Amino acid sequence: MRWLKSLGIAMIVLMTGVVPAAASSADGTLTIATPAVRGGEPIKVSYSTPRPHPANWLGLYADPGDGPVDQKFVGPSLRWAYITAGSGEATLPTGGLEPGDYIVFALAQDGYQWLAEPVKVRITSAAPPHFVADAFDLRNARALSAYEAKVGGLVRGDTDGLTFRKAGGPHWVNVSADGTVTGTPGMRDVVRPAPLRVEARNARGETGTATIGIEVRPPGESLVPDLRTMSFNLWHSGSQVTGGREKELRFLLQSDVDVVGLQETSAASTRELAESLGWDYHQSGTDLGVISRYPITERKAPVADGPLSVATRVRVKIGERQVVVWNVHLGYNPYGPYDACFGKLTQDRLMANEERSGRTPQIKAILREMHPDLAKASRTPVLLTGDFNAPSHLDWTKATHRCGYTAVPWPTSVLPAQAGLLDSYRVANPNPVTEPGITWSPIYPVFTGGYGHDSHKGEPEPQDRIDFVYYAGPLRVTESKTLVEGTPTAVPNHRDNLWTSDHAAVMTTFSTSLL
Repeated sequence: MRWLKSLGIAMIVLMTGVVPAAASSADGTLTIATPAVRGGEPIKVSYSTPRPHPANWLGLYADPGDGPVDQKFVGPSLRWAYITAGSGEATLPTGGLEPGDYIVFALAQDGYQWLAEPVKVRITSAAPPHFVADAFDLRNARALSAYEAKVGGLVRGDTDGLTFRKAGGPHWVNVSADGTVTGTPGMRDVVRPAPLRVEARNARGETGTATIGIEVRPPGESLVPDLRTMSFNLWHSGSQVTGGREKELRFLLQSDVDVVGLQETSAASTRELAESLGWDYHQSGTDLGVISRYPITERKAPVADGPLSVATRVRVKIGERQVVVWNVHLGYNPYGPYDACFGKLTQDRLMANEERSGRTPQIKAILREMHPDLAKASRTPVLLTGDFNAPSHLDWTKATHRCGYTAVPWPTSVLPAQAGLLDSYRVANPNPVTEPGITWSPIYPVFTGGYGHDSHKGEPEPQDRIDFVYYAGPLRVTESKTLVEGTPTAVPNHRDNLWTSDHAAVMTTFSTSLL
């Protein structure tokens, strides 16, 4: 009868906007002045608690997202304020936050124990509607076959009463009021691709338009001749940068990527990104996800290390072909480059710390789970994306002489290579001296301390390549590069960056001509 309990909770939230308390410790009250506020206007909160304390606080989180729904830390709050008295009023700023659903928690003593039942609030926008990118491509179409894609989630601003229409473009394309793009292209559309123009109009009559490309492929040829695969760490779901979600969507559209392994997703970002893009997705726990332009046909239970998912696996159908995609996020502490560059540890001690971090046992467990897929990689290609939180032995060489080392056999790159996986970035860019491919970190030029090396605070941050796209099977690398948007400003002045992450993304383009 578990579904009845869940339905009851959902009905309570729907009717009242209040999330039932997780424990009896939530003995105070929390209310908001209005259930919806315009972006930029403060959320006005009234509270009371029989347990006043100078460190009691309010936290605003995306809903669903990183909120402490089990009275435990999941991720950072988007906005916060102290509430020190037994009762009173407080405000939470909303400037820079995306329109959407949020939840406010009243929490005890700089921790995550509930003081009251959390309440929901919606942030709306007064800006005219606009597509997150003026021009972008949708998934490829096949001549003489029915086609469908969606653009309804790609508009921001005031979307009240939003409708869509075709404003120009190929004869075969139809655009429904909800932004669904359908039609059946003919053979002549293969050789005469024309851009589609779509208009979005809100209830106030304000409009926004976008120019959209749809490549039409002939029957019998590969639907996706160039498969673009990315690893992208979202950095607490994009919450650390103003307008993070819209910037993430714009980046993904403009990169023209097909399949993305995501890390630091929170519980909601994989779904939210995929639904906005009109893509398929798979979320694994609160940290890992995969989004794909093309259908995900199989999802496997995640590989876990204790309570955390460290790897997830999907199968993607691209036309008549299949690709297996694994995505990982390995342990971060102790961090090898800090131990090497600051601690000057021997190679044996570095390897012992790799074991202690969990990364070595994690990658071993992941590769064991991957073995059946790797055994069939000659027929069905296998991709491995992720934030490995460790460098590559291909980068720490006599030629690079990083931090004085001539070679370090980092297990998280040695073991995948031994299992038959190729590092796509190094296939495309074999010289680590001229093409270092740094992904950590575009916004941390200086070490900020911690991880057992506080005495080195203020020294240059070791810059390294710790995000990867590996592959096995009949794919040919045509390009691999690291990506950031704009010129990111270093922390702590990063809030207005175009780039939403503390990692660079890495994207590899594969030719599928060998399939």
